[in-house]
Amino acid sequence: MELSHKETVLKQIITEKGSMLVAFSGGVDSGLLAYLAHDLLKEKSCCVLLESPLVPREAIREAEDIAKTLGLNLEIIHAPVLESGTFRNNPKDRCYHCKKVLLRILKKRAEELNLSCVADGLNASDYVEYRPGIRAGDEEGIIHPFIEAGITKEDIRTIARERKLPFWDKPSAACLASRIPYGEAITEGKLSMIEKAEEYLRRLGIRQLRVRLHGNIARIEADGEGMAMIFANKDEVIKVFVEIGITYVTLDLAGYRSGSMDEEL
Repeated sequence: MELSHKETVLKQIITEKGSMLVAFSGGVDSGLLAYLAHDLLKEKSCCVLLESPLVPREAIREAEDIAKTLGLNLEIIHAPVLESGTFRNNPKDRCYHCKKVLLRILKKRAEELNLSCVADGLNASDYVEYRPGIRAGDEEGIIHPFIEAGITKEDIRTIARERKLPFWDKPSAACLASRIPYGEAITEGKLSMIEKAEEYLRRLGIRQLRVRLHGNIARIEADGEGMAMIFANKDEVIKVFVEIGITYVTLDLAGYRSGSMDEEL
């Protein structure tokens, strides 16, 4: 199917809903969906970002800037995900339990605003990875406009670029809990260390990276340029990580790859 036809189908799906609450993160997927919903539905659209220790502060600031630039109606709501003992225990279906908490908050807010549905930025490319959160979305009745229109991640970036949206090439992101191996408890302290470590590396100019935390060992994933940058600044990197509370600093020679914690599943 031609991309232009997919885009036409996507617009029709959004328009037919009449109103929509978009689960917003500031990434390219939810960003494009929120932009189109606002363009097509005007005041009958809203986007909500759920704030918690799983979301880096910098990501929230970026999402606020994007919403302001595009004129989106953005709300930020706190989500008490760490209150779930099951989630904190970090089982392999961790994402499912987290999503159940988050999506129920979004559904409640949509009802309060008298909006017909909650939509997310899930796309056709997401099904190639292990994502138990998808099941939670389906159970809660969340709609996936990109899936319905057959739109992939590449399609989303192309549409966003053609519309000159500033986030079209923004690197993919995932919640901070994805940096902690299954079975190791998720704590606010660990999430804070990961956030600080990744924020520091991004200040060095590394765009695509993950800091995976294995006990007191950091396993850094980065692209080729990022690896070179880390080696060039290795003494400072070690110093900063130790100050954060991480004892050992390692660089994964396999480089950055999405979902590396799932490779042993």
